Amino acid sequence: MSALQGSISPARRFRNRAALGSIWLCVVVAAVPLIFVMTYLVQKGAGVISWDFLTKDIPISSRVRGPGMGPAVVGTLLATGAATLMAVPLGVLAAVYLNEYGRSGRLPAVIRFLSDIMTGVPSIVMGLFIYTLWVLRFGYSAFAGGLALGCLMLPIVIRSAETALTLVPNELREASAALGARRSRTILTVVIPAALSGIVSGVLLAVARAAGETAPLLFTIGTVTSVNRHIFSGTNTALSAQIFGNAGQPYEGAIARAWGAALTLIVLVFVLTAVARLIARRFTVR
Repeated sequence: MSALQGSISPARRFRNRAALGSIWLCVVVAAVPLIFVMTYLVQKGAGVISWDFLTKDIPISSRVRGPGMGPAVVGTLLATGAATLMAVPLGVLAAVYLNEYGRSGRLPAVIRFLSDIMTGVPSIVMGLFIYTLWVLRFGYSAFAGGLALGCLMLPIVIRSAETALTLVPNELREASAALGARRSRTILTVVIPAALSGIVSGVLLAVARAAGETAPLLFTIGTVTSVNRHIFSGTNTALSAQIFGNAGQPYEGAIARAWGAALTLIVLVFVLTAVARLIARRFTVR
C-alpha cells in the first residue's frame, strides 16, 4: 500500500484533496441553513407540543390559545398512509417492469415519458385534477387527499426504484438463472432484496414530499376541528393544511399552533424514516 501511495503523483494528490475539500464544503453549506432552521423550529414549537396538543380537538376560534392538533395528526396519517399504499406497490411494480422486462420498446418509453411529466406537474394542479375527478362526485375525504398525494408520489417511486434496480449487478441474475430459478423468483428473492435500500430511500423521499404538501389537500381533504377516523367519508384535515391556515392568522394562539404542527410533522416524518430504515436494514441482502 505504501508503494502504491508513493507512486501517486503530487498533482493527483492535490486534485484528490481539492475534490474532497469541495465535497465537505458543499456538505457544510447545505447543513448550516438546515441546522439554523431546525434550531429555530424547535425553539418555537417545543413549548407548544404536549400530549393534549397531539390528541385534543382543534379550537373552533383561531383566537383561542392552547391545544390541540389531534385531528390534523390523524388526518395526516390517513392521507399519507393511503397514498403510500397506492403509490409504492404500483411504483415498484412499474420499476420492475421497466428494468427487468421492458428496458427497450414503445410502452416502456411511454411510461418513462409520462413519469417525467408527472414529476413536473405542480401539486396544486394535481389537487384540482382529483377535485374534479373524485371530490365533485364523492365529496371531501382523507382518501381523496391520498389520491392526490399518491399521484405526486408515484413518479418519484418509479424513477428511484428503477435506478436502484439498475444498480444490481447482472451477475446476481445470471447466478440465480444458472441455479434454475425463474425470472419472477429471481426478481423476488435476489434483485429486489439487493436493491431494497435504494428503493426504501426513494419511498422515504416520496413520503416526505407527500406529508409536507399543502396545495392538493386544500381541494381534496377539506377542513375539520374534530377527529375523523373514516378514510372514505367526511371532511378531514392535515398538519400541512393547519400550518398553512394558522400561520396566516394574526393571533398568537394560531401562530403557536402552526409552529407546533410544523415540529410535529418533522418529527413524524423522522420517526417513519427511522422505522423504514430499520426494516430495510433487516431485509437487505448484503
